[in-house]
Amino acid sequence: MEVEVDTSRGLPSFIIVGLPDTAVQESRERVQAAVKNAGLVFPRQRVTVNLAPAALRKEGPAYDLPIALGVLAASEQIHPDWLDGTMAVGELSLDGSLRHVRGVLPMAALAREGGFSRIVLPAADAAEAALIPEIEVIPIESLTALVNHLSGVVPIQPYERPEIMIEHEPGGMDLQEVKGQEHVKRALEVAAAGGHNVLMAGPPGAGKTLLARSLPSILPTMTVEEALDVTRIYSVADQLPPDTPLLHTRPFRSPHHTISHAGLVGGGNWPRPGEISLAHRGVLFLDEFPEFGMRVLEVLRQPLEDKVVTISRARGSASFPANFMLVGAMNPCPCGYFGDPVKECSCSLSTVTRYQKRISGPLLDRIDIHVEVPRVDFDKLTDDRLGETSSAVRARVESARERQRHRLASTGLTCNADLGPGDVRRHCQLDDAGRSLIRQAMSQLQMTARAFHRVLKIARTIADLAGEAEIAPSHLAEALQYRPRRWG
Repeated sequence: MEVEVDTSRGLPSFIIVGLPDTAVQESRERVQAAVKNAGLVFPRQRVTVNLAPAALRKEGPAYDLPIALGVLAASEQIHPDWLDGTMAVGELSLDGSLRHVRGVLPMAALAREGGFSRIVLPAADAAEAALIPEIEVIPIESLTALVNHLSGVVPIQPYERPEIMIEHEPGGMDLQEVKGQEHVKRALEVAAAGGHNVLMAGPPGAGKTLLARSLPSILPTMTVEEALDVTRIYSVADQLPPDTPLLHTRPFRSPHHTISHAGLVGGGNWPRPGEISLAHRGVLFLDEFPEFGMRVLEVLRQPLEDKVVTISRARGSASFPANFMLVGAMNPCPCGYFGDPVKECSCSLSTVTRYQKRISGPLLDRIDIHVEVPRVDFDKLTDDRLGETSSAVRARVESARERQRHRLASTGLTCNADLGPGDVRRHCQLDDAGRSLIRQAMSQLQMTARAFHRVLKIARTIADLAGEAEIAPSHLAEALQYRPRRWG
């Protein structure tokens, strides 16, 4: 956006045009008070501000600082040449100090792409903007300090760009604290290694939620590019933690099943990223999976395939990245004990069928790994021996991911879950025994073409975990074990 300011003779007035929203319109009062309280003079003329391009609606208080600079330049209190090659962004307080604004990281990236040499912004946001290389970041405390800097009276030193170092900050519980469920832990290891979606089903209290919340502890460390990608989204959503300009931990989002369609996918009059975008490069955990509204669940189908979600409104459209791992947990029926060997289910067969049909077949087909989570017996619960640590599992996961990055370097992909049909054909070749096995499975399990490709991608991940270059029949057999039993 460009801010144009013109002063002309006439009764004193301050007009902003260019489809501003209420927050932008209210900047008139903030700018006038800030200029006066900064010891400067607001012109007693007709002041017209144009926000270009005029066809796009403007929102938010980030236009305060550029409007104030435009007014000062138009009234000859600062020289326009002082602003050459400079992008300005910031919200003004009535005393002339600058406040934090959201979305600074993508703004700084846009400034670099637009050929700007520097960006002036609130000091509170300087560390975030400094993550973008090749642009000078000037941290500003107040409008007075900025004018003194531009005039050369009291120059402000550019913010020093820190060296970006990504360190693994494991979240969640350690897997060794989870008693039993070794086959579920193995399924989560395969999912983490290949970025696959998982659905866990079992009775209440079996440990589904605990296992899901342990998943972040075995996820691989984010690359610098991934960390910047995630941080941009949280910057736009204004959800960056204080004093944390760069996120180091993969997101783990766990919305309640009462969440709305817009809350999950994103939306609003001014489109905002939803939970699926906030889970980008991380995990979206949906506990009590069938309790989510059917319309809410069905909107996951397109993002799971395309890894991006587009929100269209009459005013325009916005696209947000949505490359996440979906992890769901559910009971097999409303009472939770259908098929349990110990406690009898109190639900009728028709009730069980209706409950399970809340999740559509096309959505289930997009979930790579289906795993049963049975109740844990007394002996395992009271066993003092601990299982394998998350750090040991994560080492295997990162080794498998490194093989995938090396193999897929020319495609721009990072993990097996992102493979397209052409990539599956090139990288998931089977020998004669494997073809015979998958042919029988296709017939008996009535798998779709999508399910066929997903089985091959899981087998490729299992082979990567084993350090094998080729997919063996044993890898394919394990991958087939993760297909759903209940829904065919």
